Amino acid sequence: MYSTMARTTRKNLTNPTNLFDRPRMFVRLIVKYLFRGVLIAATLAVLVTVSFSIVNPPYTPYILSESLRVDGVNQTWVAMEDIAPVMARSAVAAEDADFCEHWGLDLTAIQAALKDGANRGGSTISQQVVKNVYLWQGRSWLRKSIEALMTPLVEAVWSKRRILEIYLNVAEFDEGVFGVEAAAVHYFSVTAGELSPVQAARLAAILPNPKTRSASQPTSNVRSRARSIADGAATIQADGRAECFE
Repeated sequence: MYSTMARTTRKNLTNPTNLFDRPRMFVRLIVKYLFRGVLIAATLAVLVTVSFSIVNPPYTPYILSESLRVDGVNQTWVAMEDIAPVMARSAVAAEDADFCEHWGLDLTAIQAALKDGANRGGSTISQQVVKNVYLWQGRSWLRKSIEALMTPLVEAVWSKRRILEIYLNVAEFDEGVFGVEAAAVHYFSVTAGELSPVQAARLAAILPNPKTRSASQPTSNVRSRARSIADGAATIQADGRAECFE
């Protein structure tokens, strides 16, 4: 027994790498499986994104959590051709006037947001769709980083019209009210295709904080914002910035 231990000790001394290989192997294994995990996640993201270019997302993480919290939500999916064009223009005017002119990330808006801090948002409609469909709510650098990586993928696979269609169908308009069809019925007792310019502007005006605003009983601030949105919707129609989704 003593001779065996002696031989093992001499072997380790004559081959010092045996003492240090295990930590290195452990690190290599971690890197290997991390790489595999990232590769699998990226592949799944591509597959899901391709499928959602045709199939409507059945749920989003936030809609699911709200459904569990309030015991069900009100949402009716409606195709883009069944949404009043002025509603689409109003949403773009309110949230992302240059929607047709960028590739998902508006660098100018992001720089302005970083400069102004929490007082200003820099998310495009495409980024909001990525957050709403794939990710979680709240502010964190991790979520924003994943969002920034996935947004160009969504822009590459989906058309602008499809991005806006999904946005209008998953956006929250009141507690438990998701999508423009449910919102139109909830606030005005009309369908999404029957929305007037004033109604569309007011729905857009309550975004992105619908739980503290009302489209049917607007405050003076909401009315003022709605008037500005209506003017913006007319402007982007006139100058061609609505062409990519109309």
